[in-house]
Amino acid sequence: MADIVDIAVGAGSFNTLVAAVQAAGLVETLKSPGPFTVFAPNDEAFAKLPPGTIQTLLQNIPQLARILTYHVVAGKLTQADLATVDSVTSVEGSAIRIDCSDGFEVKNATVLAPDIEADNGVIHVIDTVILMG
Repeated sequence: MADIVDIAVGAGSFNTLVAAVQAAGLVETLKSPGPFTVFAPNDEAFAKLPPGTIQTLLQNIPQLARILTYHVVAGKLTQADLATVDSVTSVEGSAIRIDCSDGFEVKNATVLAPDIEADNGVIHVIDTVILMG
C-alpha cells in the first residue's frame, strides 16, 4: 500500500490538490504516520471554483493551508464510522457536517469514492471543495 500523498499522485485525478498540498508545505505532514482521514477534492471539484481562486490561494499560503487542513481529520474514519456522527472536527479546527442519511455527504460535497485505504489513513473522494463557514 502507499501513503495518502502517493495514492493522490498515482490516481492522476488529484493534480490540483497535489499541487496545492505541495505549495502549502503539507506533503511531509500527509506522508507522516497519521492516521488521517482526507476528504480529497478531485480536479473537477477544483474546476468548479470561481476563475482565479486557485491562483489567488497559491499566492496566500496561510489561507491555502487553512483550506487544505479543513479537508483533513485526525484519525482513520471510514464511511461506516462517519455514518454514526453528525460532524467531525478538522485539523484546521472547524467542524465539518457529515450526512450519511441519503448517500454520503460532507458539508456541501458528495463523496464519489469512499474508503480508499492508505498506509496512514483513509481517503474519501469528494466532488466539491469544502470551505469553512
